[in-house]
Amino acid sequence: MKIICIGRNYAKHIEELANEKPDNPVVFLKPDSAILPRKNPFFIPPFSDVVHYEVEVLVKINKVGKHIDAKFAYKYYDEIGLGIDFTARDVQAKCKEKGLPWEKAKAFDGSAVVGEFYPKEQFDFENLKFQLYKNDEIVQDGNTKAMLWKTDELISYVSQYFTLKKGDIIFTGTPAGVGKVVENDNLKGVIEGKEAFNIRVK
Repeated sequence: MKIICIGRNYAKHIEELANEKPDNPVVFLKPDSAILPRKNPFFIPPFSDVVHYEVEVLVKINKVGKHIDAKFAYKYYDEIGLGIDFTARDVQAKCKEKGLPWEKAKAFDGSAVVGEFYPKEQFDFENLKFQLYKNDEIVQDGNTKAMLWKTDELISYVSQYFTLKKGDIIFTGTPAGVGKVVENDNLKGVIEGKEAFNIRVK
């Protein structure tokens, strides 16, 4: 099982971090050890002073696929969820300055929150609303219609490089509004009015 993450998939998020708009999806991986166990708090790692939350819509792959045509990609997932890609932003900045990989900033233990999954038939995936609440205030308010690359396009693109397997999870990118977490913050993810996760920061 692997976690495949997409970066820079919402224009306003690209702007807020002063990044360049990519010609193709930005892809990176997290190991399964990055998944935060259910009901566990998120512990800020000792090697970072600036950890950011990034709420993202997730899709869970339901069968093996390689070189998937975008028009058939819908057959490879039947569940949609919500999660957080925690990012050690200060560590990432140092890696980017030196042209190094991001794994230390993106793939550390507990850096992937995976909330509840729901049948995709419950949603209009082209117009899917989702929010992240920090201490009961909305800090990220997203809609999948703002994606630069839609989910089926992402599945097709990723499958050119990696064989997708049952249970793999794709993080589809974060909208604008990312920010720092501090001890005792509460983070709640909501997808179309459904609470997908609720965690405490330690």
